[in-house]
Amino acid sequence: MRPTVVRSSALAASAAVLALLVTACGSSDDGGSDGDAGKSAADGKGGAGVSAAPALTAAELETAALAQADVKNGKVTKVSAADDVAEDKVKGAEAECEPLALAEAGVPLGEPAAAVKRSWTEGPRKPSGDASAEESLDAAFDLDKALITLATYDDGGAEAVLKDVKEAADACAGGFTFTAMGEPAKIAKVAQGEAVGRADEAVAMTMTMVGEDGDEFPVKVSVTRKGSTVATFTVLNLASAGTGKDFPFPTEISDAQLAKLG
Repeated sequence: MRPTVVRSSALAASAAVLALLVTACGSSDDGGSDGDAGKSAADGKGGAGVSAAPALTAAELETAALAQADVKNGKVTKVSAADDVAEDKVKGAEAECEPLALAEAGVPLGEPAAAVKRSWTEGPRKPSGDASAEESLDAAFDLDKALITLATYDDGGAEAVLKDVKEAADACAGGFTFTAMGEPAKIAKVAQGEAVGRADEAVAMTMTMVGEDGDEFPVKVSVTRKGSTVATFTVLNLASAGTGKDFPFPTEISDAQLAKLG
């Protein structure tokens, strides 16, 4: 099998989120209603006090969600209700690691006042003019897909989410297991990295997933807070899902989304 082809075992490892990312990530245009519902950023803001900002309304959260006009590259779509993963469909084998399982699957943690989801698919990369057929095929697979979950909270709920995720990332660095949509999934390790900018707090992680045949590949998960709202980014690179090689987190998307949150 060519290394750039996404392995079926890779998809089976986390059907709930990876199958969603590898396919269309929802077919609707952006802007519709989805319904209600490392290290800390800036080297020390992880201990910030409770935000004085109230939760956004559902309408305000919809307005704040990433839209096609906000990106220079790729396509933003709304996650349809059929593709949405509910909290009761994700269960961590270890309670202390469950916040990471929920974040990886794009499920809002805690009790948000409202939540929306969007997806982003990177535009195709153009191979060089003298690229071989194999190199052109590699370039076609080398693109990112992201699931973006926004959840807004009252009474310090957003800060509590970041605290839970940070504690889970520390406690579960050696890996964990969970089920999503009835499918078993295994994370071999959780490595924290440099937090994304523009956030009041952030935890950036590379989760190494294990496929059915033991192949490992990276999934990037960043959980960020801006005021009373938490934005979670789950990112898969199609080529990396096949080769297992690391890839950079697409900060252009987190920058665009966090900028809309103020």
